[in-house]
Amino acid sequence: MNPVTANDLKGLSIPLSGSHKGQNGKLLIIGGSHLFHAASLWALTVASRIVDLVHYSSVPENNEIVQKIKEEFRNGIVVRREDVESYIEEDDCILIGPGMERNDETEEITNRVLRQYPSKQWVIDAGALQMLDLAVIPKNAILTPHHGEYRGMADNQDPQEFARQHDCIILLKGEKDIAASPMQVREIGGGNAGMTKGGTGDVLAGLIAALACKNEPFLATIAGSFINKRAGDALYEKVGPYFNATDLSNQIPTTMKALLTPLRSL
Repeated sequence: MNPVTANDLKGLSIPLSGSHKGQNGKLLIIGGSHLFHAASLWALTVASRIVDLVHYSSVPENNEIVQKIKEEFRNGIVVRREDVESYIEEDDCILIGPGMERNDETEEITNRVLRQYPSKQWVIDAGALQMLDLAVIPKNAILTPHHGEYRGMADNQDPQEFARQHDCIILLKGEKDIAASPMQVREIGGGNAGMTKGGTGDVLAGLIAALACKNEPFLATIAGSFINKRAGDALYEKVGPYFNATDLSNQIPTTMKALLTPLRSL
């Protein structure tokens, strides 16, 4: 299986010095729940450092949390769930699922918006994956299951067979991530025991979704996985496995600069 290397990142879109607000990506995050508050906030944290504008839609108490810390997310806008459709139409990519519970509410909103907006770029994660109707997976959607979620969703079907059947992209997360599209399969190595902490998958989902705003979806997937693992490895060199999802989201911009700056001259 062809492993992903830093050289694969050379096609990533990099903000140009003359660009204007909005030209470097607009992302909508639909996530969070009454039970899980932090997951969608980790996705928001990393995405807000990559794209120009993040719209965030959650349950009222999560929206209030973000309102209180909004100064950290300079261009963030909190969106009520009842207004989410207008932002789906506006934004370049939509991430749905981080922190959402496995319940009827998640099932209803997930499958309704996927069915209504099949032409948008979607990243489907966590709770939304667990309540997903496979018949409504949009073309080129990026699905980010861990092995347990994938077994429940695809009954261990070969990831590329699943990607071909549903015309989507799978990132099967594990010690080595496997990225599969209908046309190719790539392996992403790296990572360490520190990345078993809760929330690191939410950081990854936010990173991939941010990259998918201005990049081809398979490239966004493999680049996000590669950067995420490299960031985890950089933290491991500093503190061993003793880091958390917040540390990971803070490390990613430094790792992106280290990886992408040399590629600009190629």
